[in-house]
Amino acid sequence: MSLIRDLSAARVHLERAYYYLGGNDETCGKAREALDLLIEMVATAEHARSAGEIIQFPRQSRS
Repeated sequence: MSLIRDLSAARVHLERAYYYLGGNDETCGKAREALDLLIEMVATAEHARSAGEIIQFPRQSRS
């Protein structure tokens, strides 16, 4: 199982938890704020890409 798949699944579960905390009380509001930060962090990590290797190709002269 790849890291991207794990992060994607984690994000889905966090979003579901956010949805289930639909109350208007202070506790639910604070929990949603914390989950929102976690969801953003996981989404950022999910879409981050490692630096690729640059391959130099021989250049042809234009004479």
